[in-house]
Amino acid sequence: MNFQHLKEQFDRDGFVIVRQLLPAADFAELNRQLARYIREVVPGLPDTDAFYDADRSRPETLRQLHRMDQDPFFAAYRNNPIWQALAEALVGEAVTALPPEWFNKPPGSAAGTPPHQDNYYFCLDPCNVLTIWMALDRVDDENACMRYVAGSHLEGVRPHERSQVLGFSQRIADYGPGDASREAAIHLAPGDVSAHHGNLIHRAGANRSKTRHRRAFAMVFQGASCRRDVEAYERYQASVKAQQGALASNAEGRAR
Repeated sequence: MNFQHLKEQFDRDGFVIVRQLLPAADFAELNRQLARYIREVVPGLPDTDAFYDADRSRPETLRQLHRMDQDPFFAAYRNNPIWQALAEALVGEAVTALPPEWFNKPPGSAAGTPPHQDNYYFCLDPCNVLTIWMALDRVDDENACMRYVAGSHLEGVRPHERSQVLGFSQRIADYGPGDASREAAIHLAPGDVSAHHGNLIHRAGANRSKTRHRRAFAMVFQGASCRRDVEAYERYQASVKAQQGALASNAEGRAR
């Protein structure tokens, strides 16, 4: 569990890839617990914690799960020593894990993930924060792999605007060809992880596969030195609530 050799690359590029982060038995247990959570816990969650491409009558369109630490297994998983060791090596200080999350792009999903920087949402200073994103399926260009703009974490937070994508409420307002030319496509096998800096620009396209999901399990790790800009965070939260309300109203109107 010594990941110190990855620190230089992380500081330069804003991301690293670790193949097969967990022992096989641990990865299998994580998958079993995720299946249990989706089967037993998700049906009782509010809409703010479980997002669907369609609606709850079509569970195969489940798209995102948030605040998974309300379940005992996933509450404890925040302290997983392997994930903690990787995060601390890259951030360079003690870290705290935020509640686990689960993401999916179902086959044929038309909604991509807009280009954004996580710390626009987090509002942390200094930005000693990263996301560790574990592939649960094979991930490639066809089923919407992550695309990182290498080195963009060194250039500060860019202006964002509303995206109209549920679960990713903001997008970079001035993302252009210069950014796209620096993108690295992140291909992963099940069990591989990518870890990216909170200021790294990243996005993903639509899932063009007709048969393959693109599922992932992720945790955000915040360094001990981070402090939140409370005013900026409150403005962001107000914007999110307004956008979620508008999107829910539009979805209800389409269903009628």
